[in-house]
Amino acid sequence: MTWLVTGGAGYIGAHVVTAMRAAGDDVVVLDDLSTGEEHRAGDVPLVVGSTLDGDLVRGVLAEHGVRGIVHLAAKKAVEESVREPLRYYRENVEGLRALLEAATSSGVESFVFSSSAAVYGAPDVDLVDESTPCRPVNPYGRTKLIGEQLVGDVAAATGLRYAALRYFNVAGCATPELGDRGATNLVPMVFERLAARQAPVIFGDDYPTPDGTCVRDFVHVSDIASAHVAAARALADGGVTELIANVGRGAGVSVREMVSIVRDVTGTADDAWAEPVVRPRRPGDPPRVVAAADTIAQVLGWRAQHGVRAMVESAWAGWPRA
Repeated sequence: MTWLVTGGAGYIGAHVVTAMRAAGDDVVVLDDLSTGEEHRAGDVPLVVGSTLDGDLVRGVLAEHGVRGIVHLAAKKAVEESVREPLRYYRENVEGLRALLEAATSSGVESFVFSSSAAVYGAPDVDLVDESTPCRPVNPYGRTKLIGEQLVGDVAAATGLRYAALRYFNVAGCATPELGDRGATNLVPMVFERLAARQAPVIFGDDYPTPDGTCVRDFVHVSDIASAHVAAARALADGGVTELIANVGRGAGVSVREMVSIVRDVTGTADDAWAEPVVRPRRPGDPPRVVAAADTIAQVLGWRAQHGVRAMVESAWAGWPRA
């Protein structure tokens, strides 16, 4: 069976492609390379383009005999989504609608949707499970929730088998060449500051959390990739027809704690210049979001395998040195 992976030249997408190939799946990648890098696709066929281009997508599906799609292509920076909501609705919602239209007219049977913990917003619970009300607090989260609803509606109308994976804060890398080069996730943001001998930045230390900084559930990108493989396999086998599941470790780590781990791994823990500085809160950041990951364990037999320090060490190994 051949799978189309949209966004497969990106940080997370490339890990998913690598894991799917290792599991024996045939894969083709569609990526507009706005944030992806061509080399990440390796020897997998890469089509450069957008999910907004329905004719292009239909051609790819037909040429490669695609029967399943893993959809990761999206804009994902919370702060940017607050500033540019129309861009996020175009790319994340209209791009998904066009992709589903092409998929359902081309005989695609299985669809894995890359969702996000951002659909929950700022839940007032210790652990977020899939029954927690979804009240997103930023445009990015709203586009992901609309995406889930859109996929579910199409599935109900067409019989498309689908899984929506709500994953939490991703970090780490499987191999150095697949490292996160972006500056929107916390760990690479801190790396970038430290590499320039600048103090890491913490946005807000007055949240209602133990140390005043946001608390997140960090999950290794290799675990994210294995969750996608498990979901894709279950859909293809017909054992699962619809699934909405969190992907996380079920353990919260504060931003200040994570910065301390990064400083320790990078050898800057004792450097005064590397002491983090606090700036005002960013719009759209909830205080605490930590997963309950029981559903995916029960349905797919999946559990996260990597701890936080392993994430940071692997990410540092993949960080480009001067």
